[in-house]
Order: sequence, then C-alpha cells, then structure tokens
Amino acid sequence: MRLADLRGRSVAVWGTGREGRAAVTAIAAHSPAELVAVDDSANFLSLSWDGALAAAAPLFTGEEAFAKLAGADVVVRSPGVPQTHPWVIELRRRGVTITGGTALWMAEHAARTVGVTGSKGKSTTSSLISHLLTAVGRPNVFGGNIGVPLLDLPESDLYVLELSSYQCSDLADSPRVAVVTSLFPEHLDAHGGEAEYYRDKLNLIAHDPETVVFNGTDERLTAMIGDRPAVAAAVPPGYHVAPGPDGAPYVFRADLPLFPRAALPLVGRHNERNLCVALTVLEALGIDCVAERETLAGAVAAFAGLPHRLAEILDPAGITFVDDTLSTSPYSAMHAIDAYDDRPLTVIVGGTDRGLDYTPLREHLATRRLTVIGIPDSGERIIATLRDLPEVRTEVTDDLVAAVRLARKLTPVGGVVLLSPAAPSYGRFRNFEHRSEVFVQAIRDTA
Repeated sequence: MRLADLRGRSVAVWGTGREGRAAVTAIAAHSPAELVAVDDSANFLSLSWDGALAAAAPLFTGEEAFAKLAGADVVVRSPGVPQTHPWVIELRRRGVTITGGTALWMAEHAARTVGVTGSKGKSTTSSLISHLLTAVGRPNVFGGNIGVPLLDLPESDLYVLELSSYQCSDLADSPRVAVVTSLFPEHLDAHGGEAEYYRDKLNLIAHDPETVVFNGTDERLTAMIGDRPAVAAAVPPGYHVAPGPDGAPYVFRADLPLFPRAALPLVGRHNERNLCVALTVLEALGIDCVAERETLAGAVAAFAGLPHRLAEILDPAGITFVDDTLSTSPYSAMHAIDAYDDRPLTVIVGGTDRGLDYTPLREHLATRRLTVIGIPDSGERIIATLRDLPEVRTEVTDDLVAAVRLARKLTPVGGVVLLSPAAPSYGRFRNFEHRSEVFVQAIRDTA
C-alpha cells in the first residue's frame, strides 16, 4: 500500500509521537476522505496536539478512540503500538487494514534503500554505513527509528535506514539491501513471544531484497538465515578482523589486510563486527572497498559513534560516565560491560519491565567483579536475579538521579559508571533521549 492509495479513504493514525505526527502530515497531502488521530495512552508525557496537526486530524482519546479506529478503512499504526495490543487483535479480527508509516514509505522507496535491523548493532551499523557511503562519494539520506521518521525524509537517490522490529513487522516490501546485525530475545511483550519477535524482525528480508547481509558470528541469526541467499559478514572469507602483518588486529577482506582495527574509535568486539557488516553493504552497492581502503580508513577513524551508544562523558572527579541508554536488553548490556571489563565498573540497569529473562546476564557476570545498581521499574527484579554472585555488589535506588549519586560514592577514580539499562525508557521518560538528558543532568548536579 502506497500513500496515494489512501486518497478518498477514511484513515486513522494511531499514535501522536514523532511517527504519528509525520504520518498525519504525509497522509493529509493525499486527500483522504477522513483523517483522525488516536492516542490510547495519553498522559503527562504526551506532547501537545494543536495547530496544523489538529486541523488536519482531530485527536480522539478515551472511549471514542477505539470507535474511530474500528470505523476507519485503514489504520496507520505508530511503531510504539504493540502487535499484541488488544485493539490491534480486535481490529484484525474485524478485517480492518493495519499498516505503518514505514511500510507506506518503503512501498515507494525500497529500490533505493539500505535497511538495517537487529537486536543489537542496528543503530551504529546504519549510521556507519551512511557515514562511509558519504566518504566514498555516495550521498545518502539517513533516517528511521533513531533519526527522522521516514515520512519526513527528503527525496534522495539513496537511503540508509535503522529499523526496529515494530517497523519491520508491517513491511510488505523489502529494501534493496536488507541487513541484520544480530538476533536475540527482545520486545517479547510487544510481539507475543520469541518466535513472533524473530518473525517480525526477519520480515525485513522476507520480500525479495536484492541482497541480504548478516553478521556471520551470530549463531542464532545464522541458523535463522538458513540456506537463503545471503552474505555473511565478520567471518572469513568476507570482511573480518584478524591479526595483521604486525600482529595487531586488522580489518581484512578475505586474506588481504585493509587497515588496522585501531582506526575504529569505538570500543568492543561488537563494534568491529558492525564495521565488517557496513563494509559488506558497501560492496553490495558496487563499491570497491579494497581500492577505497585509504579513504575508508580515514572515514572510519573520523566516525564518532552515536550520542547514546557507549558515549563517554568525562568528569572532573576522574570517573568516566558512559551513556548507553539505547541498551534495552540484557544482551546489549552484556556487550557494553565487556567493553569496560578491564576497569572498575558500576552499571546502572532498569527501565520498563517487559518480563525479560535476565538469567543470561547473571551467567555473563558469574566470574566478573563489578557493582550493579537497579532503578525502577525492572531494576529490582534484575538485581534479584544477580544476588548471591560472589563478586557482584548489588544495590537498588528510587530513580536514576539517586543511582548516579550512589555510583559516585561506589566507583573509584579511574573507574567507569555505565548506564546500560537493559530495558526501554517508556513510562518514566518520554523516550531514550529524555532518559539520557536526565542522566547527563544528574552527572552535572552530583559533580
């Protein structure tokens, strides 16, 4: 379904965040017979709905909201509305067409798009792909889950998108190059279970992409890819990291060393794998990475990473604070912890409780020495899972600010305070950016 297909039809946009606002603006330009907005979760964190938005699509909440959805020809679901929502289930039972802004956009732009998803690594990898493409003279527009909503993107010959499982689940078209960075249990409450989450995530590659690229070091992902045509990255003979001519780690293409791994300023083994995936995507787009290796090495060295992914904040007290608020699962927190396992470490965990199993985190920390501080809502449950580990000190605080204050007391000079929540931000924060703002302000206020 394309935006033009909504002309003359009644449309309800479900959600009033960035995606919902972009959808209303885009759909209104295509002359629907009726256009309304629906918000079933309005609270003190909701943004105002007025001016041109209200004129284009009156907002309905409370008892009227479901009636407006049920009466529409098409419901455009914002990514934050889970597939397991009782209203979604009932609307599908009634035969109401449900789509999303990402699917509407992809129907018109798939042939010009690199789409990146994954349980971890999609944000960094998509940003890195866009950065490297620009460096080798391939202008592109970057957007998606952590950037500008797709329906707000300008026209371009090439797009690079970071896509969440919520966005992938509605797709009826795959991008030209479909990329999957990793696969582990995430967002199970929003998808209905582990199998459903994997199905929705891998819907990105289900509609005949020209090329599929995946992280070949991820065993679960490799098994799920199976025998379908796909290019494995981060393993020989493709782009991978191995000891180079001087014994230091190098980025290789098959048996040819391209440049030192040290060119990449991002910490962690997972980030070198993200780089290998990015280089594989460039090759799929026809770029000779061997011939361009000097340019690529310079671009890699200049890559600053994402604002909320292992972003270091130096402090006068001699402690390094690290903003990893994009971490929303135990697996992503495990990767972040690994990046700092050579320094005294305090980790702040907790957020929206989606019932995730934190046993893998416990197993990962079984032989580690560190401090873990839990914050609401899931922090106390995470801490309960970690209790009795011999070298792990556990604490619980009432909020993020109190956790930062306690972390200052418990972390020695030269140590690291890592906010890697292993849980989403919703409920107590507007979004992950808001959680980051609170973290940074708490660092300043407690300095």
